[in-house]
Amino acid sequence: MTDPTVSGWQDGPMLALDLETTGIDPETARIVSAATVPIGVSSTPPACAWLVDPGIEIPAEATAVHGITTDQAATDGRPATETIPEITAELVRALAAGWPVVVFRAPYALTVLAREAARHGVDFPAEVAPVIDPAVLDKHVDRYRRGRRTLTALCEHYQVRHDGPNQAIEDALAAARLAWRLPRAHPHLAALDLATLHTQQQTWAAEQAHGLQRHLRRTDPTATVHPAWPITPTT
Repeated sequence: MTDPTVSGWQDGPMLALDLETTGIDPETARIVSAATVPIGVSSTPPACAWLVDPGIEIPAEATAVHGITTDQAATDGRPATETIPEITAELVRALAAGWPVVVFRAPYALTVLAREAARHGVDFPAEVAPVIDPAVLDKHVDRYRRGRRTLTALCEHYQVRHDGPNQAIEDALAAARLAWRLPRAHPHLAALDLATLHTQQQTWAAEQAHGLQRHLRRTDPTATVHPAWPITPTT
């Protein structure tokens, strides 16, 4: 049952971040669109959105998800050499202000951004913290719930708005709404300070990755899920 009286970190400022990319491997995926949305500050900076020319072909299966074609990115997007520094700067600015960064499936998205920054010679924070990952929080508080755990599915489950699946700004806003809703549905999350919440998510994410790896290895003995959170170390 949602408790509307709960107040904690979820009522403070935060930055929601979302990326749409060329693929599912964070080591090789390129960013094709991104958005950062500041939440909960009196003088809110504007949301930022980028359409990025990744410099490579966007696979058809990726276009089927986010709707961005190679031609569209090349024609209307800006080069990654220009956009990656700007996206990273928004992240750094939020961290410097002490804001938590809300990222759905943070291990993937932040690893992609870190690798893009390295690819283009952009300094990236040695640690991104605190992070709030609604995917990790939901799996922790409701481990055995059946059904999908996509951003859209979680929005439906927690009854929050999601105005445009796989559109970077709308996905970022939806993740922020989940970050606001989850501690109201599960008040023990609101009782944690941000540093503790970040550390706890590291533990929960590792446990979840281990469980997923066990599941995958039932059909593929070589399947590996890296437990690092929120960024997979460079190999």
